[in-house]
Amino acid sequence: MSASLITDARSFLFVPGNRPERFDKALGSPADMVIVDLEDAVPAANKAAARVALASVWQQWPTTQRARVVVRINATQTDCHQDDLAWLAQLPGLPAVMLPKAENPSDMTGLQDVLGEAATALIPIIESAEGLANVDALARSPRVLRLAFGNLDFQADLGMACGADEAELAPVRVAIVVASRRAGLTAPIDGVTTDTQDMVRVQTDAARSLRFGFGAKLCIHPLQVPAVHTAFAPTATQIDWAQRVLQAEAAAGGGAFTVDGRMVDPPVLKLARHCLAMARII
Repeated sequence: MSASLITDARSFLFVPGNRPERFDKALGSPADMVIVDLEDAVPAANKAAARVALASVWQQWPTTQRARVVVRINATQTDCHQDDLAWLAQLPGLPAVMLPKAENPSDMTGLQDVLGEAATALIPIIESAEGLANVDALARSPRVLRLAFGNLDFQADLGMACGADEAELAPVRVAIVVASRRAGLTAPIDGVTTDTQDMVRVQTDAARSLRFGFGAKLCIHPLQVPAVHTAFAPTATQIDWAQRVLQAEAAAGGGAFTVDGRMVDPPVLKLARHCLAMARII
């Protein structure tokens, strides 16, 4: 069940690990998945307390709540990483661990060893030039269910100064989507939009994610979630078109045919089926 929730998810909402009073609020939001963040959102001095807080509430949450939680631990290159690994055993049934700044499959070896026979999945975040160089290997690593893109850290790593539309990151987004497809993974998770007030901006960014082939987006505020869901949801017009395509296919009895004056062949049929599958998930 947890794996299907993660693969079907369109929105992943961050909540700071040192703010336990916000955990239930995040889980009460319409977000498909909630990421309890032990990395960037938590100062170094508060990371140990954040682990204690999450382990405490974890015991109180029902299985249905736990199934929607991902934990972002600290990067392999940090002093906190080993402490995070030792602590994960306190979260039985954890659906997934998000590993920031993933750069090499060996970064996840320790995680795989710690998790043992647990069904916990891995979500590496591509946030650097080195991570992008090894994106195919990361996508094919054991336990990896989806890739995620850390668009802000990636810009910082390369010294980029992207415009609002992040057109400069187009090749990176394509590479992450291609790597996911080559590894047979669910469509990846796109990075954050920092604006927490302009929902038109959020929806525009999410629509760009969809155009590039991403299947979800990271959110930093509950208000962003509905805008993301709207962008990823097929419109009534698209659903109607997809239904008519499949009806025409059945009537044609094989071979190419036309709908609305346009030829329909196997790639178009695949798009129609994907549209209706997304509508059913939503």
